Amino acid sequence: MSADVSSSDFFRAATNGFSETINACRTRPELVALLCAQAFDGFAQNVAIQSQGEPALACHGECEACCRLRVAATAPEIFLLARFVSVNAAAFAERDVMLLERIADADRTIGGLSEEQRMLVQYACPLIEGGLCLAYKIRPLACRGHAAFDKASCVAAARGKDVETAVSAAHLMVRGLVQNALMAALRRAGLAWGLYEVSRALHVALSAPNALEQWISGRDPLALARIPEFDLVEAGAIFDAAGE
Repeated sequence: MSADVSSSDFFRAATNGFSETINACRTRPELVALLCAQAFDGFAQNVAIQSQGEPALACHGECEACCRLRVAATAPEIFLLARFVSVNAAAFAERDVMLLERIADADRTIGGLSEEQRMLVQYACPLIEGGLCLAYKIRPLACRGHAAFDKASCVAAARGKDVETAVSAAHLMVRGLVQNALMAALRRAGLAWGLYEVSRALHVALSAPNALEQWISGRDPLALARIPEFDLVEAGAIFDAAGE
């Protein structure tokens, strides 16, 4: 998104791009991976442009401070993570990293908590091992869009301290635009398009029979993990007004 492209123009173009992928690949098993790759590439390319002139980031993938925050993700991102876990669970188990058990425990412990409650619990994402994210390359847009300039203040804030944390406005903006465009395209296609709490949604995706197939058919197997504050009616009206 260059300086001469408005946010609304970017949103419409990105929505149309996601719609083209859905229309071309809806019945193909790689739909989820293609949508996520499109979203992640779009985020990376455009945030590089929008963040020019900002200070250097303190986030480089080796810090788990923000991995105690509640993460909201779209259905394709959830199913991509579920695929990663199901494919690699046995290999991780050989190293005593029991991903399936961790995810189930995370759902029981933090799955239904609000953002404020999650901060108080200080429960790390089940995909964190040794301070690193096991699924870093396919982390959701919400994780990509949370980028701080000062590690010490970020760590303190994540631990519940009352401190100001400077974060990248460019990362937040581009994350929001790409995420909204993806949701708008899913809505247009009649697919479940809300936002889901990652720990609970991941557990559901791994546990529910044929969850991905249900989602592709237009149902919402992740409904129990929806973020309650995300108003589908209000968001749909915003998408309509933006001329999705």
